Amino acid sequence: MPTSLPPFQTVSTGFVVAMVGFFSSFPILLQGIQGVGASPSQSASGLMAAAVAMGLAGIILSLWTRAPVSVAWSTPGAALLAVSASVEAGFAGAVAGFLTAGALTVLAGLWKPLERLASAIPTPLAHAMLAGVLMPICLAPVIALGEAPIVIGPTILTWFLLGRVSRLLAVPGAVLAAAITIAVTADLSAWAPGDLLRAPDFVSPQFSLSAVVGIGLPLFIVTMATQNIPGIAVMRSFGFTPRPGPLFASVGGFSILSAPFGAPATCLAAITAAMCSNEESHPDPSKRYWSAVMAGVFYCILGLFAGVITSFAGLAPPMLMAAVAGVALLGVFAGSAAAALEPQRTREAAAITFVVTASGVTVFGLGGAVWGLLAGGIVQLLRETGWGKA
Repeated sequence: MPTSLPPFQTVSTGFVVAMVGFFSSFPILLQGIQGVGASPSQSASGLMAAAVAMGLAGIILSLWTRAPVSVAWSTPGAALLAVSASVEAGFAGAVAGFLTAGALTVLAGLWKPLERLASAIPTPLAHAMLAGVLMPICLAPVIALGEAPIVIGPTILTWFLLGRVSRLLAVPGAVLAAAITIAVTADLSAWAPGDLLRAPDFVSPQFSLSAVVGIGLPLFIVTMATQNIPGIAVMRSFGFTPRPGPLFASVGGFSILSAPFGAPATCLAAITAAMCSNEESHPDPSKRYWSAVMAGVFYCILGLFAGVITSFAGLAPPMLMAAVAGVALLGVFAGSAAAALEPQRTREAAAITFVVTASGVTVFGLGGAVWGLLAGGIVQLLRETGWGKA
């Protein structure tokens, strides 16, 4: 274990990483866990557990590997939850799905065949599923602007203008604009900031087919395809080569530990991994792991404020937080849609995956993400075997 103190540059980088990682996506996380039945108290607990889990995971894995292992909660996974069909037993059923996804991630890290199977899902189809999940969420700002332009307008305008200057500042700026809107329009006497040091809520999971297949399996697939595997690729692009298996198993283990407290999935980060791994983190590559360590420390600190943040967000005017989540995910949607439809070989299957997923259809308790990936997979399989040729 290292004994030296972290260089100041890595401390400042870690602070920026934590601010960007937390405030650019916590509205999405809240939308996701509330979408599968979390109460306000359970939402605050889930936000706290997710922040602390990814903070501790980032600290431990970075110190262990001496690589900048940036860890996050699964933002695409949270977006998936926001549009998922309700499961039996409500949020207790959803927690069973979270545990399933975490267990599958651990298994993928320890058992190569499952890792290869997850990697074998055509990337364009995984991106098409994610784009289909994100589409209704990305429509929310447009719908909200039409219904309440005075309330929603400042948030969208801030996001747009700051995005011309820096994409990293756009979403945190939109969150700040939304916070100012809440402060101006809401009844602040209803705010209960005394929840700062609240105890997390433990939720006993209730397993069912819809929880395992409808939430757990899609959450595992979308997190592996859009977070864990790209996270490894980003680190490798900067010359860091920790073994993927132990990292997958570790973040899966943290997912299992935090799931009963309402956190959906802990995973490797991609965007913030680049921030921790590049030369702006520190000129000396051997020191850059400190940036991920310090980001983890700041994530844990922010987790202590989860009760205050959640209760304040609860004062938001109707559709404001949905609009923030929508603008935050617009870039991810654009990237996923482009990646899904670019390869000619899988374009038809990806289009079908996207359409079925975006429809939100629910059959046998399973949501559009499951049916979209299944439909696209069948079409692509038929094409590869010659049955899909004219």
